[in-house]
Amino acid sequence: MGSNQALILFSCGLDSTTVLHHAISQGYKCTALTIDYNQRHKYEIQASKNYLKKLQLNGFIFKIDLTQIGGSALTDSKISVPISNHDGIPVTYVPARNTIFLSIAAAYAEKMHINDIFIGVNQVDYSGYPDCRPEFIQSFSNMINLGTKTGVDGRKLNIHTPLIDMSKSEIIKYGDSLGVDYSQTVSCYQLDNEGRACGKCDSCKFRKEGFRLSGVKDQTIYKN
Repeated sequence: MGSNQALILFSCGLDSTTVLHHAISQGYKCTALTIDYNQRHKYEIQASKNYLKKLQLNGFIFKIDLTQIGGSALTDSKISVPISNHDGIPVTYVPARNTIFLSIAAAYAEKMHINDIFIGVNQVDYSGYPDCRPEFIQSFSNMINLGTKTGVDGRKLNIHTPLIDMSKSEIIKYGDSLGVDYSQTVSCYQLDNEGRACGKCDSCKFRKEGFRLSGVKDQTIYKN
C-alpha cells in the first residue's frame, strides 16, 4: 500500500466519524476498523456498517469480549450507566480500552503496511478518561514503534489525534464543514436496538451541549 493509506478507529460516534472525514479531506485512502468488544451500546456496530456503506468505504470488524474483564458500566450489566454528575473517572471508563484498541489497530496497520492510524480521542469535552490525554498517545506511540518490526525498520507508525484539543462544539462545526452526516452517528452509552439515545448519560450530555453551542441542528434520535 502507498503512503496515503490510513487506518481509522471507527465506532460511528461523533468524534470518530469526524476523524474519518478529516482523514479523507487530507487525501488519505481510508480503511475503517470497528471494535466489537461486546459493549452495552452494541448498535454502534451496525451504525458503523451503515455509514461506511453510505461512503462506499472498506471497513472490518474485530471482535473481542471485554465483558470477560468487566469493571465498566459499558461491559458489565451489573453496573448502571450513571446519569448524574460524578467526581473523578466515571464507571463508564473501560479498563485500558484505548491501549487495547490502538494495539489491535497497530497490528493491522503493520500487517497491511499502513503507517498512519487515526483515533478520535479528545481531552476537552470528555468524561475524564486517562487514555484520551496527549501524554498517553505520545507514550503509546513511542512504545509501539519500539515493539514492532515496522518501527525497528524505521518506517514508523504514526498515531493522529486531530480532535484532541477541540471542544465538542468545535468538532461539530468542523465536521459539518466536511459534510459529516451527524444524524447517522451515535454517541449514547445506552443505545437501544433501534439506535435511539437515552439523552441522559455523559456522552449524550456532551453531545447535546456541543450541538447547542455549535449552532448546528441536532438530529439525534432520542428514546423519549
